[in-house]
Amino acid sequence: MAQPKRKHSKMRSGTRRGANRFKAPLLAKDPEDGTAHLRHRVNPSNGLYRGRQVVDVEI
Repeated sequence: MAQPKRKHSKMRSGTRRGANRFKAPLLAKDPEDGTAHLRHRVNPSNGLYRGRQVVDVEI
């Protein structure tokens, strides 16, 4: 395998890896009330997950 001629600095490696942190979270739109929430998680505004009530939410 090919070998690098020089060692990459810690800053260069960290800068490359740090670019992955800036992605926005994927949000899903709830069909019941239209609020946005994280995918594959309970909607905190109404307590529904996949059309079923799983968390009691006080309004």
